[in-house]
Amino acid sequence: MKLQELSAALQDGGFDRIFRYLYEEDGEELAEERLRYLRAAERFSGYYGKRREVELFSAPGRTEIGGNHTDHQHGCVLAASVNMDAIAVASKTENGKIRIKSEGFSEDEIDLSDLSIKEDEKNRSTSLIRGIAAWFQHKGGKIGGFDAYTTSNVLSGSGLSSSAAFEVLVGTVLNGLYNQQKFSPVEIAQAGQYAENTYFGKPSGLLDQASSSVGGFVAFDFADPQKPLVEKVTFDFSNSGYTLCVVDTHASHANLTPDYAAIPKEMKAAASFFGKDFLRDVPEETFYQNLREVRKSAGDRAVLRAMHFFAENRRAQEETKCLETKNLDKFFRLLIDSGRSSFMYLQNVYSPAHPEQQAVSLTLGLCERLLSKAGGSWRIQGGGFAGTVQAFVPNESLELFRKEIDAFLGEGSCRVLKIRPVGGVSLTQENGKEICNG
Repeated sequence: MKLQELSAALQDGGFDRIFRYLYEEDGEELAEERLRYLRAAERFSGYYGKRREVELFSAPGRTEIGGNHTDHQHGCVLAASVNMDAIAVASKTENGKIRIKSEGFSEDEIDLSDLSIKEDEKNRSTSLIRGIAAWFQHKGGKIGGFDAYTTSNVLSGSGLSSSAAFEVLVGTVLNGLYNQQKFSPVEIAQAGQYAENTYFGKPSGLLDQASSSVGGFVAFDFADPQKPLVEKVTFDFSNSGYTLCVVDTHASHANLTPDYAAIPKEMKAAASFFGKDFLRDVPEETFYQNLREVRKSAGDRAVLRAMHFFAENRRAQEETKCLETKNLDKFFRLLIDSGRSSFMYLQNVYSPAHPEQQAVSLTLGLCERLLSKAGGSWRIQGGGFAGTVQAFVPNESLELFRKEIDAFLGEGSCRVLKIRPVGGVSLTQENGKEICNG
């Protein structure tokens, strides 16, 4: 579609059906989504030219429902994509280069003739683009140049995985422009993980990318991370009487990579006592039978984090069953238990290097005060040490909850989220029916 045709279609409501499905919005909110895409198209035009054939792409943020730091130990996770996303206006080129201008950032550019790891690109978005392209090449996929303008409303450092949304977006663009959607959502996620681990330099499991790429409520079993079991879970929270909120604590994620990296390192240290690489391969009973020896070998914190893994892995599976059987009371109890385990055993609520900075701890305390009698749940989500708190709030308590949270953390700190039914997608008027019907 020509860029001018795209703009006209957006203005005329040609994508409204898709937008309603993706964002569960109408009226003014739908108009705002329409305007967001229009602005992206206009800015693409300003950077890359008006007379271009373009396509639209979207990849959502995600919320981890259960399974905090279980994925990198080949465990089980329950997650869901949300109605915040990264979007791209993209167009093929013949120059063998990928150029991406992301709103608020300088342009990233890579030459596809050189996909080697660059040490000076570590911790930069350029490394993610290069790594994803390299993965496609390694897997026999087609790669080619493109220009793209991207914008995202996934809160950075929020625990909603803005980086994973970007990775999935880049993979979805390559998959759509050059591979006729050949690669599955799980494979797109693996491309993002590969880039993040190998090129960006951050150890991570597959959870963030897979949640964004697959979409909806999804239960994962990463016993074999190359072929994870992926189960769509059907549950409509919009009619449950509860609202999903994410609370931005405004704590910075800067300089926290060592804290994140220590968690899988220490869990693996506990597993290595048994000659295993991952805790999923260690029988829980065997672990506890050898607790004294594991403590001597791996240290106290490693033991505590292993204890968290075993219990959290069970909880994630039980939470999935609760949704399938619509047992919300037990579901919320499990979520609260998960959060307390993260605080007590996993110890990812604040950085031990800065114990005086405990924005997440304070926010959890306030959430407990507001929701312990009202019902629902509260817990840290994501990698931890900063970022956000997740809360399921009874609808009748929502306004008071938002008021109290915003009074403490600042206006707009409490965001209402909706579960998005699909993951990374290419958007055209023609595929609207396909997207909306799954």
